[in-house]
Amino acid sequence: MTPDLLATETYNYYLPKELIAQFPAAERTASRLMQVKRKSGEIIHRRFADIVQLLNEGDLVIINSSKVIPARLYATKETGTTIEILLLNKLNENTWQCIASPGKKVKQPQWLYFSDNLSGFISKGNSDGFREISFTCKNDFWQELNRIGHIPLPPYIERSDTALDSERYQTVYAKENGSIAAPTAGLHFDAQTLTALKEKGVLFSEVILHIGIGTFRPVKTERIIDHKMHSELVTIPQATADSINLAKKEGRRIVCIGTTSTRSVESFWQEGKMQSGSKWTDIFIYPGFQFQVTDALLTNFHLPKSTLLMMITAFGGYQTIIQAYNIAVQEKYRFFSYGDAMFIED
Repeated sequence: MTPDLLATETYNYYLPKELIAQFPAAERTASRLMQVKRKSGEIIHRRFADIVQLLNEGDLVIINSSKVIPARLYATKETGTTIEILLLNKLNENTWQCIASPGKKVKQPQWLYFSDNLSGFISKGNSDGFREISFTCKNDFWQELNRIGHIPLPPYIERSDTALDSERYQTVYAKENGSIAAPTAGLHFDAQTLTALKEKGVLFSEVILHIGIGTFRPVKTERIIDHKMHSELVTIPQATADSINLAKKEGRRIVCIGTTSTRSVESFWQEGKMQSGSKWTDIFIYPGFQFQVTDALLTNFHLPKSTLLMMITAFGGYQTIIQAYNIAVQEKYRFFSYGDAMFIED
């Protein structure tokens, strides 16, 4: 029976809770790597360190250099009640979009106090629960945020953040503040692996996509075409656009590291070439999508019924990817942000 590729339930799969990684591997490159050949359906079990063998001289690797910010803050109301604030998007120099929890404790606009140096005036929530908070800081805001903020670990990591997460829930090449979640496929690279790839003749170009709250939100509509995709800010530097266009002209592979890099480049392919610039994108990639840029994709294992899994099946083929996921469960791969990786190529 042919699966209904527009039905959300088609993207469900069985996942034992114990396979959801709660901590990173001892070393970044110690993760497992499932190599999936999408044309033949062949699956090969490897270690992530093998990525140096799998990438070729002349390949152009696209990385997302967005940096996770310590976006989870704890504040005190004037009554003494503690409120958790999750920063989402920077709106201007002092104002952010945010979520307050528990929201019922913040019914009216009011001042919140985060530290001796930082306070903020928060608005009333809208129908989606989003608010705005305008900060007043006695010293440098980012310095204070780094001092008192917490890394916003995903909801399926059921523990508090630690000093380890400040390092490991961040790619080694992150530099542009703005994400509340890591581009997790990139977490497997360490400096030595990047050096080895560059010495082999593998080329790298950067995009910037600041990951928002939508990355954790499951598709709740029965039909995926009824799902409203979240928007994220993407920047494609001119040098990256030029590198992609040259690689395409010369027939070299474009290898995207993660779904965010993939969304970024596919959003900016217009009139037969890669464009540069910045814009908000709500591109929704699911089976039937025609990839224009991406030739190979490195990714982690994603949540059931998520837009990320839908994108991966669009790239690798539904039957091939669902079979790979079932095998990953049987072989006890580690899933989600701190989990293992998959490399999909022809």
